[in-house]
Amino acid sequence: MLILAFDTSSKTASVAILRDHVIVYDVMINAGLNHSEVLLPAIENACRQTGINITDVDLFACTTGPGSFTGLRIGVSTLKGFMLATGKPAVGVSSLAALALNAGKSSKKICSIMDAGRGQVYYASFKYNSKGLLRQVEKEQVLNPSHITYDKKTLYVGGGVEAYSEMVHTDHKIKIVSSSQRYIRASSVAILGKEKFDRNELLNLETFIPVYLRSTDVEDKQ
Repeated sequence: MLILAFDTSSKTASVAILRDHVIVYDVMINAGLNHSEVLLPAIENACRQTGINITDVDLFACTTGPGSFTGLRIGVSTLKGFMLATGKPAVGVSSLAALALNAGKSSKKICSIMDAGRGQVYYASFKYNSKGLLRQVEKEQVLNPSHITYDKKTLYVGGGVEAYSEMVHTDHKIKIVSSSQRYIRASSVAILGKEKFDRNELLNLETFIPVYLRSTDVEDKQ
């Protein structure tokens, strides 16, 4: 199976191609440009570098939130365009779940924290089950970072940890994943997307929408 995955949920954009569980292309772009300027050229370059046509893709995967309103809108619009143009299936992946993969496989709970702006963060926690599959244990939510209870039995990952580091209780000797792993990789989106495909959790072209969590993000753009 050939999977094309991309992420536009934060300030970075990333594109990856997965073929039969093997990552054949994975790139992240952090050029300070609008995602509308970089996403399609990045996808075209991915196809050119790997020698595939967009019609060769068996499955499309994209982060559908939470995250930047503008970024999610661009990503979802692009995903719908590919679905319409090719008739191929697609899956939506949680931004926070994709971020959790940066922590690596661990027996500990993994807490993903993304900066949501306005003094808030997007938050959810995950854990690997006995089959080595990542499962969500706390729901996605937007909250004040001071409301998070930090403990040494949990791994913390994401830019939200750094943005509000003064609220992290370092006396608990908590484990924060390296700052180099604070951005979502599209290869993680592809891996989780394949798992969702295997569970037949496919997107409906006509009904699916981004997961914003915070309604004011939508209202501010109207």
